[in-house]
This record gives sequence, C-alpha cells and structure tokens, in this order.
Amino acid sequence: MDERIISRDAQLADDWQYSLRPRRLSEYIGQDKAKQNLSVFVKAALTRREALDHVLLYGPPGLGKTTLAGIIANELGVNFKQTSGPAIERAGDLAAILTNLQPRDVLFIDEIHRLSRQIEEILYSAMEDFALDIIIGKGAGARSIRLDIAPFTLIGATTKAGSLSPPLRDRFGVISRLEYYSTEALIEIITRAAEILNIPIEANGAAEIARRSRGTPRIANRLLKRVRDFAQVENSATITDEIADRALIALEVDRVGLDHTDRRLLDAMINKFGGRPVGLDTLAASISETRETIEDIYEPYLLQLGFIMRTPRGRIVTEAGYQHMGATFPKADNQPTLFDFE
Repeated sequence: MDERIISRDAQLADDWQYSLRPRRLSEYIGQDKAKQNLSVFVKAALTRREALDHVLLYGPPGLGKTTLAGIIANELGVNFKQTSGPAIERAGDLAAILTNLQPRDVLFIDEIHRLSRQIEEILYSAMEDFALDIIIGKGAGARSIRLDIAPFTLIGATTKAGSLSPPLRDRFGVISRLEYYSTEALIEIITRAAEILNIPIEANGAAEIARRSRGTPRIANRLLKRVRDFAQVENSATITDEIADRALIALEVDRVGLDHTDRRLLDAMINKFGGRPVGLDTLAASISETRETIEDIYEPYLLQLGFIMRTPRGRIVTEAGYQHMGATFPKADNQPTLFDFE
C-alpha cells in the first residue's frame, strides 16, 4: 500500500508532532465524556494514595490514546513506562518490565490485543494480585515461584477491543472509548498546533484543514504541516482557506477527506461493476489491494460517510457516494432489494 497523507498511522518523519501532545487534562481537546470520568478517577486515586485502577482505551487510530495515557501519568505524578503488545515476546520481557515499576507507576501497552496468550496469562495475576507466577526449570524439575510487584496501573490501548480475550478485558476497571472528533474540536487542535509551531493561520484556513481531516487529530496535524510547506513556497505569511484548499487539492485530499485511493475504490464499484454488489475479494483484486487493507483502512471512513454499504451479497455504493463522485445513481432494478441488506 502506498503511503497516504491521510493515514492515521504514526510516521517517524513526524517527530515534531510529539511536541504537540498536551500534558494535562485541561489542555486535552475533545473526548469530553472520557476526560470528565478520568478526572474523577484520578482525583479519587490521589486522595486515597492508591494506584489508579487499570484503564482500557479503545477506538480508531490517531484519536489520542497514547497522549491520554501520558496525561494520566502526569496527573498522577508518577513514572510513565511505554511498550507495545508485539514487543513483549517472552514471559521474561514482561517480568523485567513489571519488576522495575515503582509503586503507582503507569505501564502503557499499545496494541494490547496483540499480546500472546502466554503473556496474557501472566498479566492476570499481575493485574489482580500484583504478583508474578514464574515457572523455573523444565520437565519434572520445574517449579513455580511467586514474585510480589509494586501496585501499578496498566493502561492498555487497542483499535480492536473485540480482539481482546474476555478474561483480560474484564480485569480493566475503567474502559473508555474514544470517538471521532467534530470539526469544531479539530479547529481548536489545529489552531493550538499552529501556535506551538509558530504558523500564522486564519480561522477559515484551520476550518478548511479540519473538514478534510477525517475526524482524526493525527491527520489534522499532518495536513497542517503539509499546508505550511505550500504556504512557505508561495511566500504567504498566513495560511488562508484559499492556500489550504490549493494545497489539499494538490495532495489529492478532497473536501470530505477522501484521497485518490478512496476515490479509486468508489470508481471501481461504480464503473467496473455497474453499482451492483461486489464481494470483498473481487473488489480487492480489481484495485490491486489486499482485503485486509480495504477492511481496515479504506472502508471504515467510507461507511462513516455513508458512501458505501455492506450487504450479504457484497459492498455497494450509496446514492450519496454516487453524488460525491459525480455519477448518476442507477435505476432501482440494478439495486439490491430491502431483503438483501444486513
């Protein structure tokens, strides 16, 4: 898959973005419900001088799960240790991390749904009893020892909460879902980022970028940087809506946030298959992508916009999708009946 400007995945080239992360809940924009609840839980834990209960943050990528985990540690005034599910390959890796934690420290595990089942089993006792059950030796000489560890807070982040095993999910005392951001919240985020990066920007310019950011702060910050490049080359002192529009058109990001790959998928469904239901494997082969890429990257936002629809017979483009692509919606006899829909 080609690198996409509207990708929600982190990129090493965007190290500047880490300086944009808020450090306190008062600075964190959006996610009001989750923020209010976490504020209460943090204050209660500080009052009792106890470790905060374990927290699970889930939702689409790029919405601020890692940032929010760091804020929780800052609000608690404790150390923040960060790792990821795929990085913990052996039981010894997890034991080394847990035994080095100080009382009430925060351990953040990104992509926690990718932990192996063996590692999950060790986490159960660590989360509930603050102890590690370690097997030493092999065969008949093997024996189990229990190591006590300091009370800590585990914060897990995942984009696929359904992939977590029920025993692990049930051990989190606080579960918060992060939602896509409104355009108004993204305007605040872009304006704040522009101030930090010393980029003059008009309100209309921030709004133009926000509308095309797919409800995701990570994309908004990345688009801001790209638009800044265009403004600098054009010798413009301020990012206006006109400059933002020209830059984003050059980047092939349209007015609702679709890029050329999204439009290629819609075009294939409309023109290659005449608007009839298309199976996922057929669709993937027609645009030379894998089915996982379509399911995980392209399809979610198109579904959110209401441009495509899933049916038992396959994917179809809705009337709104046809209108966006400037195509004529087909006659009713080409469309699935009511009984075809899920």
